[in-house]
Amino acid sequence: MTERVIKGKKMDGKKIIRVRLLGPFAWGGMEDDRARQNTAGRKELSFLQYLIVNHGRNIPSEELIDRFWAGSSSDPINALRGMLYKIRRYLREMFPEEEDMIVTLRGSYGWNPGLRLELDSERFEQACREARRSPEAAAETLSGILSLYQGDFLSGNDSDWVIPLRRYYQTLYLDACREALPLLQRQERWMEIVAVCEQAQNVDFAAEDFVTCQMQALVSLGQPVRAMEQYRQFRERLWEEFQIAPSEQVEQIYALASGMCRGNQGKDDILKMVTEEENDGRAFFCTFRIFQKIVALERRHLARTRGASTLMIVGLGNQVVPGTDAKRLERVLLDSLRAGDPVAKLDVSSYVLMLTGSSQEDAGIVAKRIDRAFRKAYSHSRACLSFRTALLEGSREQPAEGQPKGMERGLES
Repeated sequence: MTERVIKGKKMDGKKIIRVRLLGPFAWGGMEDDRARQNTAGRKELSFLQYLIVNHGRNIPSEELIDRFWAGSSSDPINALRGMLYKIRRYLREMFPEEEDMIVTLRGSYGWNPGLRLELDSERFEQACREARRSPEAAAETLSGILSLYQGDFLSGNDSDWVIPLRRYYQTLYLDACREALPLLQRQERWMEIVAVCEQAQNVDFAAEDFVTCQMQALVSLGQPVRAMEQYRQFRERLWEEFQIAPSEQVEQIYALASGMCRGNQGKDDILKMVTEEENDGRAFFCTFRIFQKIVALERRHLARTRGASTLMIVGLGNQVVPGTDAKRLERVLLDSLRAGDPVAKLDVSSYVLMLTGSSQEDAGIVAKRIDRAFRKAYSHSRACLSFRTALLEGSREQPAEGQPKGMERGLES
């Protein structure tokens, strides 16, 4: 169903009909406010919307046939005529005072020259251009631009011709959001930043720059709990859709918000705060970047103790169910390894882990345990686990320039 949005006006002798394409399709054109019923079917409405989007030109009949009946009709010319009859009848129902809204001109079709169609998508596009030309007033201009975007372009229409345009306006909108956010940050307009980021995430939830801006704004507003909740929701959906973890920047803002929530603790609680960790008896799952830092610290430790640990990559092999088998393997790893052993996702089908203080022989025993646990828990899975190991030894840091080598050895002992 379409809905009425604005009354028609006269300008230069032409009646203006304003159409909303960004979001649910809607339009208006009469001086009265009586509701009108949409009797157009799905294909008829898509055909009408195509005419509206291309209102600035006359559309050849060949183009319409190729767009709507290519290979699907034995008599496309009659199909086009029948469609135009339905569209004209629909327009008469919507605008009974208007005649011949769609006119025929030598094998092409267009809108009556006495009408002027104004599309919100065109206003939105023009406003984006003007904002780029006037950066000194861009904050206010962009704020007005964003309010024009009420949703995806023709959100109820999934026809092939709509998809490229939808992506174009999504990109235009996200770019406008990215231009507005730094300006709003300089003016410390935190509530507006939160609102802009929420709307942007409805278009592209996986764009981390909007997540970080929103979390930073919530922290600045003194709402760390909301920032932490935003992080949890983003992490869960990112993993569900792509099986990847948030970036280190997102993790850092989450750590800041978490620290703020503990800000009321006294000095006697500092040691407890930095040492306490959820210990559920499972391995420690982290981002690959954090894993790299843990390995670097372990190498420094091993350089002093002359010990060794083992790195292991566990892969799923071929014939796996994307996402599903990866989640299964992660659960097995977290349950099969020692509490605190770090694990990180390497790619869509493999994980990397560190077995602290373990030899490669010990790692072989662990690999057998992981494989046995996976087979027992998911006997119906066709995944074939593979294991690769590498011995991790202590790093040998070079002494500072002019420092005797004996001093370096003395520090390591």
